[in-house]
Amino acid sequence: MQHPLLSVLRENKSKLYPVMGPKFKPEDYCEIDLSVYNTEFEIIDVESFEGLSQHIQESLINSDAKVGLGGYGENRPIYRSSALYSGQPDKCRCIHLGIDVWTEVQSKVFCPIDGIIHSFHYNDKLLDYGGTIILEHRLAGTIFYTLYGHLSKKSLDNLEKGMSIAKGNCFAKLGPREENGGWPPHLHFQLILDMLGKEGDFPGVATQSESAYYLELCPNPAVFFETTGILVG
Repeated sequence: MQHPLLSVLRENKSKLYPVMGPKFKPEDYCEIDLSVYNTEFEIIDVESFEGLSQHIQESLINSDAKVGLGGYGENRPIYRSSALYSGQPDKCRCIHLGIDVWTEVQSKVFCPIDGIIHSFHYNDKLLDYGGTIILEHRLAGTIFYTLYGHLSKKSLDNLEKGMSIAKGNCFAKLGPREENGGWPPHLHFQLILDMLGKEGDFPGVATQSESAYYLELCPNPAVFFETTGILVG
């Protein structure tokens, strides 16, 4: 059953500001599939930075696009090179809980709906978030959160908890590989209903055994990207 918040967001989607701003038009977006079902991964080693970067760039070129989009709920093979995600077979985290937005480093990130800074942190482990900002929002009597990962370190400068961020304000930029956890430049965008007491961080990938719980706690944020015309879950 769909969470009431998603219904409210969908009813008001025309009022949401584009997360990547007005610079990109619907035709600039294409879908990026990083799931285990992508047969191209039999040839491309997407567990390496070079292989993943090549796949992203070729996908954009082949689609004549500037931004790649997708990933919610995907079972992905790309996390096995990091101890952050690996472990016993039933403890490996591989189910992606947000939407990834693949585009150029230093691309601007905008606040889609009025909010405040809930928390922020530099998560510096291999394949972690790097620069991370979490915003708190209130809509129709419901408090919810949006997480922005793989930001530049400079994006965290001069932030304070409780600071207001108005809809449409540019508040961050995408970080380079050296600052974003070792990834090709992209934004990890995640919708969270309950922070579970965490600050500056939240699981962006779940184990298969816990995926039902986390996917309910972090529902599909596709409504924030529906104007792109790309189906993202």
